[in-house]
Amino acid sequence: MTDPKHDSVTRTLSADLPERKKPGLFEVLNRPIRFPSFRKDKTFGESLESAEPKPERFARLRDRLRRTRQGLVSGLSGLFKGRKLDDEALEELESRLLLADVGVDVTNHLIRQLTERVSRQQLSDVTALLQALRDELLAILTPCQQPWRPSESRPYVILMVGVNGVGKTTTIGKLAQWLQTEGHSVLLAAGDTFRAAAVEQLQVWGERNHIPVIAQKSGADAASVIYDAIQAAKAREVDVVIADTAGRLHTQSNLMEELKKIKRVMGKVDPTAPHEALLVVDASTGQNALNQAVQFHEAVGVTGLILTKLDGTAKGGIVFAIARRLGLPIRFIGVGESIEDLRMFDAAEFVAALLDEEAGY
Repeated sequence: MTDPKHDSVTRTLSADLPERKKPGLFEVLNRPIRFPSFRKDKTFGESLESAEPKPERFARLRDRLRRTRQGLVSGLSGLFKGRKLDDEALEELESRLLLADVGVDVTNHLIRQLTERVSRQQLSDVTALLQALRDELLAILTPCQQPWRPSESRPYVILMVGVNGVGKTTTIGKLAQWLQTEGHSVLLAAGDTFRAAAVEQLQVWGERNHIPVIAQKSGADAASVIYDAIQAAKAREVDVVIADTAGRLHTQSNLMEELKKIKRVMGKVDPTAPHEALLVVDASTGQNALNQAVQFHEAVGVTGLILTKLDGTAKGGIVFAIARRLGLPIRFIGVGESIEDLRMFDAAEFVAALLDEEAGY
């Protein structure tokens, strides 16, 4: 069932805007998110000057990762000043890595690599230690910074999965607004039919940004809702469909089976859909986020991750645990409530911000 006012809204919006040259979808998906101040007298390409210059964006990211950084590396220079890099120093670093929820596997790997370099006398002071730590952390995250998988299919279908409370619906709204700002038409599918509030929240995002939302009554078959959404998007020649799903626990097998059904039904409309299956996880849950990622990946073949709430936790090290365990692309990170706090994942920038380094801008 569709809201009939969306078609008129779309026509009105189109009539108000001059014809614009828009960047290609994969050009947009593979570059940093920018939320510009929209100006009607500019083309999309000309109007997409970032509202926040690079140095300010990096400073904002560094500030938002403050709690994890404080536990991980703050004070190390003072702690090790005048000391040899011995076993005791490495044990202190090991404790900090574990407290930051980097995880036992990654911590053992890092300490083993650093110990070998100390034994070869490649590291003589804390500055060299932190540089080596930076190199090792970057080696873990860089493989997770991958381009989006190209597809000629339209609509490009993004399936969003995750448990309740991770910020999934809010993230969908931010992604939709970003893609629309870049000139691409978006349609949202309210596939979380278990909670009326989830449908209402998605509809609010849609109304606020003049984005159509396909929804049915509470308790409706989620696969049917998403099927209708893709069909509607095809008929309207929409660029992107973003499908919400119920916030299920990774331990609930019946709900995980429903996700598999949704994927099968999508395939009836477009054999290549979904083109991305993005798992949203709350970084503040630490090792539980890793468990979720493993279970969802086994159930539905997750193709990318979005890690939210990195700003409010000292457990941001979980990013490294997930990266080393699964090697999945990390598409976005969330470091705050505002729309600008949804960031395209950049491994070098993330590590630099975590270790309180300058990004070289």
